[in-house]
Amino acid sequence: MTIKTLAAAVALTIIPAMGFAYECNYGKQKQASMSCAEGSVYDAESGTCQPTTG
Repeated sequence: MTIKTLAAAVALTIIPAMGFAYECNYGKQKQASMSCAEGSVYDAESGTCQPTTG
């Protein structure tokens, strides 16, 4: 196996895996930037806006 063939095999294995990892993280990043109405904050555990107390 030549170095070029080995490099191509590695690239063809790693690139799709990186794309898949990015897609798995996409929803989490989108939720973290969610905005809530005034008087409430975003709760990451429940995925909803919770009223603030105090």
